[in-house]
Amino acid sequence: MNVALVGFELEGRAALAYWQGLGASVTVCDQDTAKQVPAGVAKQLGPEYLKNLDRFDVIWRTPVVNPEIILRENPGVKDKITTTINEFLRVCPSKRVIGVTGTKGKGTTSTLIARMLQAAGETVFLGGNIGVSPLTFLPQVTPQSWVVLELSSYQLADLRRSPAMAVCLMVVPEHLNWHKDMDDYLLAKAQLFEHQTSSDTAIYYANNDNSRKIAGYSKGLKIPYCAEPGAHVENGEIVIANEAICRTDELKLLGEHNWQNVCAAVTVLWQISQNVDAMRSVLTTFSGLEHRIEFVREVADVQYYNDSYAATPDAAMAAIAAIREPKVLICGGFDRMLPITHFARAILDHQRDLRKVVLIGVSGPRLAAELDNVGFHNYVIEPAKTMPDIVAHARSFAQPGDAVLLSPGFASFDMFKNFEDRGLQFKAAVNTL
Repeated sequence: MNVALVGFELEGRAALAYWQGLGASVTVCDQDTAKQVPAGVAKQLGPEYLKNLDRFDVIWRTPVVNPEIILRENPGVKDKITTTINEFLRVCPSKRVIGVTGTKGKGTTSTLIARMLQAAGETVFLGGNIGVSPLTFLPQVTPQSWVVLELSSYQLADLRRSPAMAVCLMVVPEHLNWHKDMDDYLLAKAQLFEHQTSSDTAIYYANNDNSRKIAGYSKGLKIPYCAEPGAHVENGEIVIANEAICRTDELKLLGEHNWQNVCAAVTVLWQISQNVDAMRSVLTTFSGLEHRIEFVREVADVQYYNDSYAATPDAAMAAIAAIREPKVLICGGFDRMLPITHFARAILDHQRDLRKVVLIGVSGPRLAAELDNVGFHNYVIEPAKTMPDIVAHARSFAQPGDAVLLSPGFASFDMFKNFEDRGLQFKAAVNTL
């Protein structure tokens, strides 16, 4: 078998090992001429990395490569294009697969589901967009295993199979520089449900029209959460089927937006196991993933939080609401031209607990103009280009009892490699204070 790997980052390396393990002849195709390819592996690097891909039996694409880009250069190869998720679902020996998508909260919800299943005594594997290729744990999966996959629109755009249980969290505009438009973004998410059968289950956020529309593609049983019969908040408790799981003030996850993630996870678990003790043990101890409203440290009675994963205005808005202390907000970054008027209004609504807003990145002037339009002027456009200088400037505005919150609301690519790099640089700067 002749296989082309289009894109060669971490997931590409896992794909290389997988296809080589099947005895395939593999060629790495990447636009980066400096890409380090293992010795003995054929490569096609540089501007013509997509040329003549029709000569391959299989064209594997990394998630960031839009399949339309491949097809423009190679018409007629649609049936040859595959992905890690497509291949995993094709060969996975277990049918107990749970797929989770949405704009934000995927990683947190997927992790909650996996940990709850583990607490209930199940064997669980967690992978996908969370940073673990499921091809790496495929050899350990048995028919009795549970697999939880966090799935982005990049991974879902050309999905051919749907898992037995699919979850759609809140969906708002994102990745519109990758997708043609919002309809294309929603259609990609919908592929998680499109191929379900009548015996499958679709779980969705009840209070979001996009989530409801996406789950509507499923032929299976549809269950909302944050509404009955799914898990919801009632009198300060997470409740499902008249059973109280825990109080919201017992949750270790910060912010009311995380109540949605908790309700989604509990609704999933309830379809599998009604083990309340397992659910409660996780919900009262799990404090979140790295770069998601992550407490870094306290310095001179000022708390520092890293929310670098917040690459959309809506995610940043959730973080602003979650941190109750007066705060210095660091926001801005690479501008994908998403709507931001509602972000500016949310900042205005929180003006009483915003000590200062520090605008960074190329989005700074556009966001400043929006803030001016809504009547919020308590901001500075940060001239510094390094994280230590940004943190030092933000610190100068903070008072004892305050918080400094990095919650950008924009992508990272103008100043940093990715959101992880941005968050790690923030934490490094804070840890040197």
